[in-house]
Amino acid sequence: MSDRLNQLAANLERVLGTRAQSIEIALGEVTVVIEADSYLEAALMLRDDPALGFEQLIDLCGVDYQDFRDGAWSGQRFAVVTHLLSIAHNWRLRVRVFAADDSYPVLASLTPVWASANWFEREAFDLYGILFDGHEDLRRLLTDYGFIGHPFRKDFPITGNVEMRYDPELKRVVYQPVTIEAREITPRIVREEQYGGPV
Repeated sequence: MSDRLNQLAANLERVLGTRAQSIEIALGEVTVVIEADSYLEAALMLRDDPALGFEQLIDLCGVDYQDFRDGAWSGQRFAVVTHLLSIAHNWRLRVRVFAADDSYPVLASLTPVWASANWFEREAFDLYGILFDGHEDLRRLLTDYGFIGHPFRKDFPITGNVEMRYDPELKRVVYQPVTIEAREITPRIVREEQYGGPV
């Protein structure tokens, strides 16, 4: 199995060249980190080069690296991780790309390369606020259209910003500020002599 992974890593290095920041084999998987400015070009190479032949995008997700490794992370905050499958060669690949600007994360859309990226990119936009340049219908997928913020960002408040409820007087759904009080809940442990025994 390691010979196949080494072959894949060698093919990636030959085809991608300087577009790949790093190629790593760990835990039986190959991960390649791509430069953000050559993300779309590299994706086309991964799909079209016969030595690689990644015909399918099987997953794409956003990642927030804020406070990663207990704050020791010094790289970019937002990344997109893509999992590709080559049916012809029977191998998989993980592709990671970091957005250059933490305050306004933008990456190229992969929908022209793999149509299956459509909803995955919408999800990453909705939950992390990562924008995909060239996506034809980038709008929220899982949260409400009036939702404020991006709930999978690590700085998003646990209680949220607003809450939604049905108002019987107005006979419609209304938004209002969060009414949950911020508090810390510490579980209590019962340690009584007779606990669970005969009364």
